[in-house]
Amino acid sequence: MSDHTDHFAPEGLRTRGTVVVVPGRGETRAAYDRFGRRLAADAYRVRVVDAPAVDTDDLPGTLDRFARVLAAAVDGVTGEDGAVRPVVVVGSDTGAALVAALSGTAGASAAGVPEADAVVLAGLPGRAAAAADTWDGELDVRTSCPAHRRVLTDDSGVRRGALNDPVPTGLLTVAHDGGLTVPALILAGDADPLADRDDLHRIAKSSARARLSVVRGAHHDVLNDLQHRSVAAEVVTFLETLREDLVPPVTVETSAW
Repeated sequence: MSDHTDHFAPEGLRTRGTVVVVPGRGETRAAYDRFGRRLAADAYRVRVVDAPAVDTDDLPGTLDRFARVLAAAVDGVTGEDGAVRPVVVVGSDTGAALVAALSGTAGASAAGVPEADAVVLAGLPGRAAAAADTWDGELDVRTSCPAHRRVLTDDSGVRRGALNDPVPTGLLTVAHDGGLTVPALILAGDADPLADRDDLHRIAKSSARARLSVVRGAHHDVLNDLQHRSVAAEVVTFLETLREDLVPPVTVETSAW
């Protein structure tokens, strides 16, 4: 059985970049089919990998294994001329924490880290617990999007109750305090009970090339909530800006809203 899902740019269009998507606690790759298709429609090559296992007793080993997974994912989409750049890794929940850890100075020495040009950290967890006693309660933490709730509910591979699993303190420390070394888009829902907004502001302000975008009304699964179209557009805008050396292709000079 394959350990990844691929989404390709439309035939006849030149691929504009490479995106590797990393799910979080309890999720399967199926949760990111909609997101992957949307980025692929804008001519980006997308590969979604399995949610990484986090060994609470072996953070260095976890990071090393995860680095090899990312390296294999990028290598798997590399053509004769190499991977189409920019290469961007998108992580959600613990996927975001691991991506942040590898992208910071503290994780930079892990073997096999792919040379990502940038990262997207979606739903980066803080130290709060979900405290969801029922599946409906966990869904309420995750999303208010009926379609996404149905995808999660109908997916037999989803591990229910996963958001109650504590994120290892060591991983959170490295992810939050490691210092991002590449451009980063940080996405958070303002209705996400697991997010630490103060910490996210600190991470963004302490990084030379980071942007924190807060999504009004969005919950923890910020890539897959009701606002998923706007969030995907924000990600595509980030990808396009990377192609222009972080100079936004569109600026607003005047607006009534």
